[in-house]
Amino acid sequence: MSNLHPQQRPDTFQNSSSQRSISSNSWRASVDFGSKGVRHGSRSGNDSEGFSMSRREINDDDARLVYVNDPLKTNEMFEFAGNSIRTGKYSVITFLPRNLFEQFHRVAYMYFLIIAVLNQLPQLAVFGRGASILPLASVLFVTAVKDAYEDWRRHKSDKIENNRMASVLVNDRFELKKWKDIQVGEVVKISADETIPCDIVLLSTSDPTGVAYVQTINLDGESNLKTRYAKQETLSRIPEKDIISGLIKCEKPNRNIYGFQANMEIDGKRVSLGPSNIILRGCVIKNTDWAVGVAVYAGRETKAMLNNSGAPSKRSRLETHMNQEIMLLSFFLVTLCVVVSACAGVWLRRHQDELDLMPFYRRKDYSEGKVENYNYYGLGMEIFFSFLMSVIVFQIMIPISLYISMELVRVGQAYFMIRDDRMFDASSNTRFQCRALNINEDLGQIKYVFSDKTGTLTENKMEFQFASIAGVDYSGEKTEVYVEQGGYNIQVDGQVWRPKVKVQVDPKLLQLSKTLNDTKSSKEIYDFFLALAACNTIVPIVVNSSNPNEKLIDYQGESPDEQALVYAAAAYGFMLIERTSGHIVIDIQGERQRFNVLGMHEFDSDRKRMSVILGYPDSTVKVFVKGADTSMFKIIDESLNLDVVRATEAHLHSYSSVGLRTLVVGMRALSVSEFDTWQTSYEIASTALMGRAGLLRKVAINLENNLTLLGASAIEDRLQKGVPEAIESLRKANMKVWVLTGDKQETAISIGYSSRLLTSKMSQIVINNNSKMSCKKSLEDALITCKKLIDVTSATDDDASSVALIIDGTSLVYILDTELEEQLFELASKCAVVLCCRVAPLQKAGIVALIKNRTDDMTLAIGDGANDVSMIQMADVGVGISGQEGRQAVMASDFAMGQFRFLVPLLLVHGHWNYQRMAYMILYNFYRNALFVLVLFWYVLYTGFTLTTAITEWSSVLYSIIYTAVPTIVIGILDKDLSRKSLMAYPQLYGSGQRKESYNLKLFWVTMVDTLWQSVVAFFIPVLAYWKSDIDSSSLGDLWTLAVVFMVNIHLAMDVIRWTWLSHASIWGSIIATCICVIIIDAIPVLPGYWAIFILGSSGLFWICLFGILVASMIPRFVVKMFMQHCKPCDIQIAREAEKFRNSMEVTRSGEIEMHR
Repeated sequence: MSNLHPQQRPDTFQNSSSQRSISSNSWRASVDFGSKGVRHGSRSGNDSEGFSMSRREINDDDARLVYVNDPLKTNEMFEFAGNSIRTGKYSVITFLPRNLFEQFHRVAYMYFLIIAVLNQLPQLAVFGRGASILPLASVLFVTAVKDAYEDWRRHKSDKIENNRMASVLVNDRFELKKWKDIQVGEVVKISADETIPCDIVLLSTSDPTGVAYVQTINLDGESNLKTRYAKQETLSRIPEKDIISGLIKCEKPNRNIYGFQANMEIDGKRVSLGPSNIILRGCVIKNTDWAVGVAVYAGRETKAMLNNSGAPSKRSRLETHMNQEIMLLSFFLVTLCVVVSACAGVWLRRHQDELDLMPFYRRKDYSEGKVENYNYYGLGMEIFFSFLMSVIVFQIMIPISLYISMELVRVGQAYFMIRDDRMFDASSNTRFQCRALNINEDLGQIKYVFSDKTGTLTENKMEFQFASIAGVDYSGEKTEVYVEQGGYNIQVDGQVWRPKVKVQVDPKLLQLSKTLNDTKSSKEIYDFFLALAACNTIVPIVVNSSNPNEKLIDYQGESPDEQALVYAAAAYGFMLIERTSGHIVIDIQGERQRFNVLGMHEFDSDRKRMSVILGYPDSTVKVFVKGADTSMFKIIDESLNLDVVRATEAHLHSYSSVGLRTLVVGMRALSVSEFDTWQTSYEIASTALMGRAGLLRKVAINLENNLTLLGASAIEDRLQKGVPEAIESLRKANMKVWVLTGDKQETAISIGYSSRLLTSKMSQIVINNNSKMSCKKSLEDALITCKKLIDVTSATDDDASSVALIIDGTSLVYILDTELEEQLFELASKCAVVLCCRVAPLQKAGIVALIKNRTDDMTLAIGDGANDVSMIQMADVGVGISGQEGRQAVMASDFAMGQFRFLVPLLLVHGHWNYQRMAYMILYNFYRNALFVLVLFWYVLYTGFTLTTAITEWSSVLYSIIYTAVPTIVIGILDKDLSRKSLMAYPQLYGSGQRKESYNLKLFWVTMVDTLWQSVVAFFIPVLAYWKSDIDSSSLGDLWTLAVVFMVNIHLAMDVIRWTWLSHASIWGSIIATCICVIIIDAIPVLPGYWAIFILGSSGLFWICLFGILVASMIPRFVVKMFMQHCKPCDIQIAREAEKFRNSMEVTRSGEIEMHR
């Protein structure tokens, strides 16, 4: 039995025996429509093509011409891309130049490259030429190795992919051929469970009706089966026996995986091709023995490869702010260099008469008979060279290692987020995914959360609840006895077939559906459930059960709503058991009836409905339509029965009020002339190569009118576990949660209450308007009302954020992208909750942009479906839910998870930790490097501004690589200022990130002042201690090196909250490593300062100086920390103390931790 799904069926209306179009006369005379093709239109999506283009034919210059089974002729005029793919970025030849070019896109790298080049000039050589290149070379090398490894893996994967084998028709025989050798125009045969090697137009399949089941999980992440169809004209051709030839004129390669427009000329006829006739590279054939198709796009031109790019790159807000501080450091660096060069100029001018013989400077060279000047270029050039040499000496003021440290810390943070079992979804067996490593810290600063409803707050597992049929409400108590007995079932070949999902039924409606007769109410119930069973794109698949005598019918489809409706129809005795390309078989109360599917217009976001044309066994033809109430009541003929319409509207309101999703069902009979008119219009539209979707939509609109109202359905989409608690926690964390949904207003409000988004204390402002003027007036009135409400709640010390705004998509049409946006923003920003109903996907993105473009607050969007992609990519942080609607949202997101409730630990715990760690690490890196530079600066001031350095060049190089790098990274990954328990218990603690308490301009300047003090202590204590001694500069340099390394590591140790063995090992290990390196450097005879550390360390004064430096430098910092923690503690410090002493309930008089709002 072929169980088929009429998604984008063959677009010609033909008889299988004659292969000719059926005329209206033949339709009138015959009832055998079994093999007639299905009309399709209004493909789901937002198509913007105008009707004016719909009839325009594409010329040869704008189209791709593919000659079936003739690759030579196909590629004769234009050599199309071969099927070899290459995802690797580099080759052996291009790796070095291209990788370096990409790396030097970072301005900081260019800065260090210029420094290294300047140091190579003899006039400016401060460090050894090799040592000056080492820091930049190390960073470039590490990054290059990482990039090379990743690219090697891509090349390895490409090689495996390109060398896979496929059956290709060669000389009327199918022969195995490597994928990379397949050409456009060749005929390819794919067997069951094999992957499609290129984009192919389906010619024939093992199924006599031409259907093929495909799984697109490699393409769009969706695991449900989809159906593709071969045209009747090619269906009966056997490639090995029949000559296959023809011309396909198709659109040029593009990224739209859901669209395809083409025409095929075969046997003198021209037929249209659509998305249902093409199978894309990467799809897998399922439940089909074999399929044959012709390659139309190959290699890099396939839709899969054209879409082989990630989501738009996003940049961390913290990193953006960090660049401002780097600019300040750059200005500070230039200031130091100007001071040194100016002082050097003054010094040279003052001693210009002494320069010839002055020790350590001697301008004259008396070593030869002829006295000449050394390299002296005049006062002006000497000042200029002093400036450039200062830049070289003080170069590490800009921390090159910070970029690498940040990347490594983010990787470590991502690892712990992924491995967090509290964000593991057992129901779908999915872990948290970190798809964008560069914005981890943004998770700790979110102010606005924009959420989809269906599948994000709810489970998107629909369950049929109530029905309204012909104005009668069937919403009574459900029976479980019928379900326990197994529900409705049928006998097939001695086996019991029953639906896979059991549905609770209304006893009264069940009894009425069983006693079908000629009464009006019985016919209405019959038509209603027939519409539920037939008007859909469901694929009935028979699967085995644990009982060998029982089979289960699994209804697979792209829409959970449709699945619920079909399961409901089956429970009431209307069981869909078979679907082919031209008919469906429904078991109706034990009697199997065959209906010819003569046409279908699928759901789209413009019409918000779908329709199917059924040919009855008695030769009558009817069109069934189902869709949203807003679109359906416009096309219902109210004159037929106004009372039924009014009663149904009342029932819909009551269903929506309890949070149920509703659909309206209608029907009308088609006369012969009406059907012929539709058929003609459809064939014209379906053969238009450009603008086809727009014209097909117009055909659908002309068909769907003057309907008889059959009734309405109500489906429950239950909230996910933990959603109310999660929203409550987010709101306590001072986040504004906005819900953007396409559902009805009543449904959204009901879900809002059940999810605790809305509360009984809130005042609601509702805006539902149909014109720009009315929207303007509503916004003005709402602003006045909102201000009054906030003034009242503020005066009573109540929650000031007690206003909820509810607005529909129609109103947003007149507000977004107009001058009214500003008023909407002003109103929305004053509300605690915003609920947007009936919004389109682009409107969701527009709402996010409304806040993102007008505030500096961080935004997060979370959704689970393809309609949420625009919103997810617009927000600062995008989160995808691995739900029932495929994986488009996940593939476009920065982070992905299985349940909405995981957002709480992600933001409140990991987001807080990530932000605190990264903010501290950036400030610490600024301090660490500035301290070293300032010590060098003080030394320059005491050595005639000659820019000689006491610290060896190797210690200068190793300072940021070995001496101090590792502790920064380890603490940035592992340190925790608060435990998970405290962060989850007190969501208000999240506010520290929103208020930027850990990283701001004030903290930066405080850090720089502390750095200045520590540099003065580190430099002047040894200078004063050894003032009249004969100590050499190398010994002092070793002392300063050790002192600075000890200081920065002890500084870090003072700020560590959670000590681990790795923290101890990194901090104390770095100090030990520094000592070892200094000893090794001083033990090498060819290097300056030979044996200096051994002589220095043998004196007690050295150890006194070292200890004095550490104590004196840290005392101010220690005093300030103690004062702030005891006299002006912040929320985090209070919570930390409460954690430490386990008396959080006694911290304040009220027994709760007092938080800043």
